Order: sequence, then structure tokens, then C-alpha cells
Amino acid sequence: MLSQLLADHAALHRALGYKFRTPGILLRNFVAFAEHRGEDVITTATVREWAQQAPSPEQQRNRLLTVRRFAIGLQAADPRHEVPSADLFGRATRRRRTPYIYSPEDIRQLIDAAHRLGPDQSIRPLTYATMFGLIAATGMRVSEAIAIRLPDVTDDGLIIAQTKFKKSRLLPLHPSTGRALDGYLTTRLKSSSQSDALFISHQGTPPAYPTVITVFLQVARSISLRGAPGSRGARIHDLRHTFAVRSLERCAHDAQAVARHITALSTYLGHVTPM
Repeated sequence: MLSQLLADHAALHRALGYKFRTPGILLRNFVAFAEHRGEDVITTATVREWAQQAPSPEQQRNRLLTVRRFAIGLQAADPRHEVPSADLFGRATRRRRTPYIYSPEDIRQLIDAAHRLGPDQSIRPLTYATMFGLIAATGMRVSEAIAIRLPDVTDDGLIIAQTKFKKSRLLPLHPSTGRALDGYLTTRLKSSSQSDALFISHQGTPPAYPTVITVFLQVARSISLRGAPGSRGARIHDLRHTFAVRSLERCAHDAQAVARHITALSTYLGHVTPM
């Protein structure tokens, strides 16, 4: 019974564009645990016992909240399902990390430092300077920047075809951003790379995600945006946060205007729901 309910639940989420990987694994584990006990409905006691098998408080809470979301949907159709309290193990103490909001000078220094990367006479410095600038100017995800192909660059903007939620979108570009991208393309199209990726390394291949993060940290430390390895500081993902904050700062101070702006901004950033 629970197995079929889970199959229907997973199919619905995948139809909505979610990969449903980690939740799917956790819920299959929970359903097997419950069905082994002969249960065909969710009970708080079983959720508690199963979740407490996780090795850390954070993982226990993640298990709890994953099953809780599943139970909320099931209870709407069958009130026999119990929805465990989100505070079953106490209130969460972990808080989302406060993002670093870049100043225009920070971004300029970041791009300038990327231009100073080696090897000399290679496309690598221009690749990272343009990539970091593009992320700052559009708020796109790092993974989206890496995934852009040459045909995705159009007169109307960038086509973001490989998104987190499998929803393609068009990103219009500011004229200054367009000019910077055109400058990069002049060099990129002269390369002998066999890849159609927009951003390539000096070896002619698209940079891997961990490589981009490593290069960003190197560049950020060179201009004191980051401290020594192991210390906290500005992250590349904070460029996305900065874009959203600066965009909202420029919005008219009116509740309805802000609401409309947030809806448009969420679409531009590729969120599935308003922020």
C-alpha cells in the first residue's frame, strides 16, 4: 500500500520537473521499514524510530521533514496518515549562511584578477573573467554558465536550456554585458576546440564545476575577498544573491510593484516558485 502511494508521489514530482533523487531514496527506505512492520499508513512513532537511525541530528531532521512532506499529501486523501511535528526532535539550530553582497568595486576587482590568470596567451583568463562577470550580471547559477553552448547565444539573449528544474528560459542581457560577451566570442570562435561549449579552458574543454570553484577561490583570495583555505568568505554563489538584492533595491518602494518585480525576478533567475 505505502509502496504504491510512494510510486504515485514520486511520479507526480518528476512530472513537475523535480529529479526527486535524494527524497526518493529516503522515502523508499522509510516505506520498506514501515511495511516490514506490517503498517500501511504513516504513524509518528514509526517515523521517529526510523529517523533516529540516522547517524547525526541533521540527518535525523532531514529524514523527518522528508517523510513529513510525504505524509501531508497522503493525509489530504486519507486522514489515517499521521503528520509528525516538524519539531519532533526539537527546533532546528542550523541557519542558512548569510550571503556576502558584493559591491560594484568587488566585482570589478574579481574580473580584473581573473584577467591576470595564466597561462599567458591562452583563453583561460578571458574565460573566467567573462564567466564571473556574466554570473554577476545575470544571477545565473554556476552550473548554468558552464552548460551554455555556442548556439545558446542569440541576438535576444542567452538561452538557458540545462536548468536545475529542467525549465528552459531566455535571459535578455544588458548592452554592456552583451558587448563583453561579444568580445569573448571573438576570441572563443578562433579557438581550435572541438567542443560547442561557450566557456572553455586553455585545453579546449569545458571547465568542470569543481575546477570553476577552485579558480574562483584562487582569484578571490588574491584580492582579499577570501582568507586562507578553511576560512569563510565571499562565495561564487553569492554573486547570484547580489544580483537579486541589487535588483530589488532598484524596484519602486510600493507593495504591488515589489510583488510584480519578485515574480519577474524569480522567472529570470529560474526559480520554480517566487522567492
